[in-house]
Amino acid sequence: MNRTNKSVLLALSAIGITAVLTSCTSIPRKATPVQPFDLNRYLGTWYEIARMDFRQERGLNNVSAQYSLKENGDVAVLNSGYNVQESAWKKAEAKAKFRGDKSTGALKVSFFGPFYSGYNVIAIDDEYRYALVAGKNLKYLWILSREKTIPDTVKSDYLQLAERIGYATDELLWVTHDRDDNPYLKEE
Repeated sequence: MNRTNKSVLLALSAIGITAVLTSCTSIPRKATPVQPFDLNRYLGTWYEIARMDFRQERGLNNVSAQYSLKENGDVAVLNSGYNVQESAWKKAEAKAKFRGDKSTGALKVSFFGPFYSGYNVIAIDDEYRYALVAGKNLKYLWILSREKTIPDTVKSDYLQLAERIGYATDELLWVTHDRDDNPYLKEE
């Protein structure tokens, strides 16, 4: 292989690696992160009202997420839920960072070392009580609330927005909240 071919191969490899790494922190094509976004108002406990089911949360109900600010400016994430089949509470810890401007609800979250995935707040009410969060693609979507329920009007608005983006909202799993004994849930 001559020198030119090696240079082209290296350049293509670098482009491919960059594409893989950046695709892990993206957002669905028709989705737009919230602006302005206030992280300090977003911190605290959120209850998962609905989600696109995926392997890491499969079999869990009573799911909540707690966000707190770390000293270095990153966000500590503590997700927990009750596994019905195992009759046990499960937790997963992660860290999140902004992907760009800190006034935009576009973050990336990592549960596994250096690997990040998109976490995009695409709708939030003025009081920061209800949020619609898109993942990196149309396989990841969450409806969150500060309480274990959500008003029908908010639910309807969020479902319409998700459908316009391209989500198959009929595939959403509606999360049951029937327990009050989560050992990982911090009092606020």
